[in-house]
Amino acid sequence: MKSLFARMSLLVFAFLASTAIRAEGVEDDAIRRLQDYLRIDTINPPGNESRAVDFFAHALDAEGIPYVRVEPEPGRASLVARLRGADEPALMLLNHSDVVPADARHWDRDPLSGDIGDGNLHGRGALDMKGTGIIQFEVFLALHRDPRPMRRDILFVVVADEEAGGRLGAGYLVRSRRDLISNVGWVLTEGAGGTRTGAVTSFGIEVSQKAPLWLKIVATGTPGHGAAPPAVYSTVRLIRALDKLANWRFKPNVLPIVDQTFKSIAENVAQPKQHQFLDIAHALQDPVFATQLQSEDPLLSGTTQNTCSITRLEGSSKINVIPAEASAELDCRLLPGQKVDDFIHLLEQIFDDHSLRIETIMSANPTSSPIDTELFRSISEVIQERYPDSRLVPTFSNGFTDSRYFRELGIVSYGFEPAIIPAELDDSVHGNNEQIPLISVMQGFHDLLEIVQRVSY
Repeated sequence: MKSLFARMSLLVFAFLASTAIRAEGVEDDAIRRLQDYLRIDTINPPGNESRAVDFFAHALDAEGIPYVRVEPEPGRASLVARLRGADEPALMLLNHSDVVPADARHWDRDPLSGDIGDGNLHGRGALDMKGTGIIQFEVFLALHRDPRPMRRDILFVVVADEEAGGRLGAGYLVRSRRDLISNVGWVLTEGAGGTRTGAVTSFGIEVSQKAPLWLKIVATGTPGHGAAPPAVYSTVRLIRALDKLANWRFKPNVLPIVDQTFKSIAENVAQPKQHQFLDIAHALQDPVFATQLQSEDPLLSGTTQNTCSITRLEGSSKINVIPAEASAELDCRLLPGQKVDDFIHLLEQIFDDHSLRIETIMSANPTSSPIDTELFRSISEVIQERYPDSRLVPTFSNGFTDSRYFRELGIVSYGFEPAIIPAELDDSVHGNNEQIPLISVMQGFHDLLEIVQRVSY
């Protein structure tokens, strides 16, 4: 580990020497700023993202950079700052300030501590996505300090509410404050990035993603006393339906971009999996292999099919009362080409119970962006030059991000977080003991700075 840290430190030093913008002290500033940012409670719900906007506003005021604050509901603020350049389409550096809840009982440190230990910075949001937010902010400040004229505007945008769907953040900007994102041609945000597995470093750029479909399944029946249950009642009806869903296997559908991802992974896995990954569409016809893939790598498996996760259940408020109504919430993710109405009809067939009611909580369309752009080429060039032994591939995401709001406007959006993260830390995203290596913050800043410089000057 020491030798790896030393090698990365030398790389960072080399990047500094070759970077047009002087960046002395940026690493210390970035680490301190990220520590302070992690200590701000923006857990969603309830969010309180206005605290994050106050944090960035203070730093922007110190630099003399103007910004606009928008707050569709009290405490739920977002911020847009713009550096002026020439009239080529602008680049937006987009991040969200809200984070998911963290149960301190299962963490080794306070989730809002911002502590440094073992070469890592610890705290909820370190990876998703306050770390990237600070990297983007330091790049934004570096561009502001550079006297050279830019050929396009650069926006730094921090939004609220992404973890709950983005309605009060990116969704609000797109619906109600389109003026703040005028002439934006590209968006860089979360979705993929650098990963190190052992000695192998790989990079992904998310260019397409599933569509979220959040549903509520409601079962009704005659309420009564728990001591006298009828043959069928609301909770039994709901459990039977959910059991059918849990045992249902959605038909695989391997998109070209997903097939490419499996082929890129194949060279690093042993047989027989290597052969299966090289022809994943055929391999998934074997239910034994499909089940094995879902057990071993549910994230990868999810890119090959529609999915529905049973995430929330609600029944009686009292143990001895049979409820008149029981419900479950489903987090479904649909592949491109899947129509929402058709999918809901399929669920109705799976449940086979006309008394159930299916309500839509949220839905969106699958989105994608082309890769034949100057920004994509610049990312590829920087990665190839700095990490010649690595691979970079366009990726398809199971999840959804705020990219979808901008892609629906025709704005090219890429999910690319520049920091290289050890694979063993991946599970800490939305999990326990979330953390980011200090060296990754430094490396991510210099890589992103070079990428943005190439498309700005």
